[in-house]
Order: sequence, then C-alpha cells, then structure tokens
Amino acid sequence: MNGKFIAFEGCEGVGKSTQISLLSDYLKQTGVKHIVTREPGGSEISEAIRKVILNGKFSKMTDECEALLYAAARVQHLADTVEPALSRGELVLCDRYVFSTYAYQGYGRGLDRTFLQEINSYATQNFMPDVTLFLNLPPVLAFARKHGADENDRIEQAGEKFHAKVYEGYLELLREYPEQILSVDCSGNKFETNRKIVALLQAHGIIA
Repeated sequence: MNGKFIAFEGCEGVGKSTQISLLSDYLKQTGVKHIVTREPGGSEISEAIRKVILNGKFSKMTDECEALLYAAARVQHLADTVEPALSRGELVLCDRYVFSTYAYQGYGRGLDRTFLQEINSYATQNFMPDVTLFLNLPPVLAFARKHGADENDRIEQAGEKFHAKVYEGYLELLREYPEQILSVDCSGNKFETNRKIVALLQAHGIIA
C-alpha cells in the first residue's frame, strides 16, 4: 500500500468536517488523489452501525456495547473503503479513528485501555494513520461555535463533564503519542487553521 492515511481528531463541534473539506479542496487544486471518509461510517454497513451508535433513543446502551459497535464499524470501514484507497496509492482523509475510541470510550466512559486495544487490534496492527491531527479546542468553546449540542446525537448529549473528560483524555494521548498525534491550535478562523494543517502535513512529508 503506497497511499497515506490522515486521521482527524477532536471534540464535538471543533470543526473537523470543515477542515477536511478545506484540505480536500487544496488537494484537488494541487492534483493529489484522495478520498474523504468518516468513523463511524464510511461504507454501507458501517453507516448502518453509525445510526445505531448515535441514535438518541438508545440511552440504555452499555459503554461496552458502544465500544464494540465502534470497533465493528471500524473493521468494515477499513475493508470497504480505507484499504482499497491506500492500495490505489491515494490519500485518505478520515474524520475520527482509533484515538477517538481511547478518548471517548476510555477517558470519557472509563473503559479499560487494554479492553479497547484488544477489540481494536485489527485496526491498530494493520492500519495506523501516517499522521493524526488533533484539532485542539476545549469543548466549551467548540459547543459555543456550533450553538450547543445536537439533541438527536446520543454522544453530544452526554453532558459537559463527559466532554471535559474526553478533552483531557486527548491531551493525555498527545503526551503519550507525541510522534503520532500533532496538535493544531484552532483558536483562529477556519482559514488560519487550514493553513496550519497544510504546513504541518508538508513538514512531515505527507503532502508536497
């Protein structure tokens, strides 16, 4: 596989979708073949699993069930979407990946890291990103940008304390994986953030 794999991470409302779109526009202008995908989702079966995970009606879903569903969606997504694109030599821009599991289900839900690593072993052993970009903005500011949590999104409705734990988890992961996760200051406008992302990817040899 000759392609490159870029994962975007961050709290809810931090602007991942916007930044992926801006980077995609830049790659189109520079003639770089790429795909845009997301987790959970990114393929037919994985998108169906996504609807279950995020359904606000499923408030009784256990934390373990949630983590297992994310892992299942991930395996299918890798097989259907990510691996074929990498095999074609393309760049993969993915909205969330395995560090989301460690931040949300690990630090946020309090699940054991060993359990999370075991159920995601296929992904971590075969498809780790070439670089993970953490869009660094505290959840209070991120939710303010998006004018509050989506009432139909079970994860967004998890509460302020939960999202604060997730953010602290991401900061800990930054310290734990300094070579794999790059922090991007998102306090400026979306175009300033885009320029920072392009510069980081150029500096690390991901794009020219």
